[in-house]
Amino acid sequence: MPQPPPPPSLFPLPLIIDSDPGIDDCLALLLALASPELDVRGIAVSYGNTSVEHAFRNTVEIVRRAGRRLPLAIGARRPLRRALAVALETHGESGLGYAEVPPSGVALDFAQTLERLLERQDGPVTLVTLGPLTSLALALRREPDLVRRRVARHIAMAGSVGAPGNTTAHSEFNAWCDPEAVDTVLRAELPTELVGLDVTRRVLVSGAEIERLGHAPAEGARWLHDALRFYLEFHRRHEGIDACVVNDVVPIAALIRPDVLTFQPQRVMVELEAGERRGQTRIDPDGARVRVATSVRPQLLRALFLERVLPWLGATTEVAAR
Repeated sequence: MPQPPPPPSLFPLPLIIDSDPGIDDCLALLLALASPELDVRGIAVSYGNTSVEHAFRNTVEIVRRAGRRLPLAIGARRPLRRALAVALETHGESGLGYAEVPPSGVALDFAQTLERLLERQDGPVTLVTLGPLTSLALALRREPDLVRRRVARHIAMAGSVGAPGNTTAHSEFNAWCDPEAVDTVLRAELPTELVGLDVTRRVLVSGAEIERLGHAPAEGARWLHDALRFYLEFHRRHEGIDACVVNDVVPIAALIRPDVLTFQPQRVMVELEAGERRGQTRIDPDGARVRVATSVRPQLLRALFLERVLPWLGATTEVAAR
C-alpha cells in the first residue's frame, strides 16, 4: 500500500539544498526561498548541469535575486570515477540559458564542504539533492556518522523506475552522471526518497506561459524568460513538446505541500556498468530500502509554483501535464 505523506511541519522545516543550477534548479531554489514553510539553512553547489564554477556563480545570483543571504558550500567538482560531463545542450554555456549573469570566478579550495554545512546545524535537517549525488556520497565516505546525525530525511531528484530516461533510454541525468555516488547513497540506507522522472515529467511550464513572461514589465520576469527560453528550445528540439519539464521544482513543492506526491516503499538498485543502462535505477529485491514517488498532482503543484515563482502569469487554469 502507498505510504501516506509525512504531515506538514508546524514550524519552518530546516532545510539544506545541494544543487547544480541549472534552469530548473533555479526555479526550485526560488520556490524554496519564497516559501515561509521552509527554513533554508544553506546551499551546497556541485557540478552537474554546468561546471561547479558556473553553478556557484549562478547560485549567488539566484540568492541575490531572492533578496536573501545564505551560507554557501562547494560540493563535488566531478563524479567519483566517471569523466566530467555537463548539460550544455540543455542549460547553455552558463547553466542559465540566455539569462544575463556575472562572470564566474574560481571555486576556492578553502570554501566549506557539504559536511561542514551539516556540522554547523544545531540539529537534524532535511537534505534535498537536486543534482548528481556525488557531494552526499563524498560526505558519507568522509564523515558517515555526522551525515547520519544531521540528515533526518533525504529527498533526491534522481532516477526513474518506470518512465523513460532523459539521458539514455533508461537513465535519468543525475543518476547517469555518477551512478557510483547513487550506489554509495543507496547502500548507506539513509531515510532516502527518490523523486524521479516517473513524476517530474508530468509537471511542465508551457511555451505560451514562457512567452507571456517575456512581456511582463518586471525585470525579474524577463530574466527568467531568458533562462526558460533556452530550455524551451531544447525541449522543442529533443522532446518534441512546446513546454519545459521542471524536474527540480517537484521535490521542493512536495516539502511545502506533501499531498502533491504519493510515495511507495521499494527496494532499488542502480546500474553501474558502462553502456545504455548506466545509471538506470530499478526495483530489485536485493536493492536498498527507499521511498519512491509514484504519482503526482500536477495541478496543485503548478498552482503553488506559479503563485510563488512566476506570479506575473496570474491565475491560470492551464495545466501543462504529460
